[in-house]
Amino acid sequence: ERSVKLPVFQLPEHNPKLPNVFVYGDSISIAYTLKVREALAEKANVYRFYGNGNHSGRFIPGMTDMHSVMRDQNVDGHWSFKWDVIHLNVGLHDLKHTAGRKLQVEGGKQVNPPEQYEKNLRAILDFLKETEPDAKIIFGSTTPVPPEGAAGFRPGDAAAYNEVLKRVLRDYPDVTLNDLYALTKPNPDWYSKPSDVHYGREGRNKQGEQVARAILEALRDKKGN
Repeated sequence: ERSVKLPVFQLPEHNPKLPNVFVYGDSISIAYTLKVREALAEKANVYRFYGNGNHSGRFIPGMTDMHSVMRDQNVDGHWSFKWDVIHLNVGLHDLKHTAGRKLQVEGGKQVNPPEQYEKNLRAILDFLKETEPDAKIIFGSTTPVPPEGAAGFRPGDAAAYNEVLKRVLRDYPDVTLNDLYALTKPNPDWYSKPSDVHYGREGRNKQGEQVARAILEALRDKKGN
């Protein structure tokens, strides 16, 4: 049995009396998950995807693999519950440019151009509608790229990809947008470094608090229906 050393990837202690929440995303969400757990202590069981969720094309195979293992009745500690709320974010890995294994815009290729990103978003939401019909879905917008840019990233792309997301969500009125971009954009001091897409403690905590608020609101809506 593999031991999981990073607390963020450890399974929460399951309380059957509490609702079950699942967080999916890349390194930005890995960084804010512990804050989400802290904010929702005694209010929800907060699970997250094991590892980095990466780009939008990885969501369906990743979720399928995870559930095929964790919902297998022969697995010790298998999940016999369904999700009440799923908070997901994919985008930052879609808009980055790579040349081989190197992150670079010049001479690089975008992982998923906007049209492919849109197709992937629709596939994700259709997949969740079918596999998790009772879950409230929250989609976090992609956090901004620093004004100076970062290796493999163009500063304006996050805003453009979020416009794609908003356009798609108009066709899925039951899905809620959690605008992490709008929260983060006015606070360039949150970046861990001027040309890094990741965030220091303050940024991670503020993002985690907003994710937790969005989840609590979704749980209240679910209870009220």
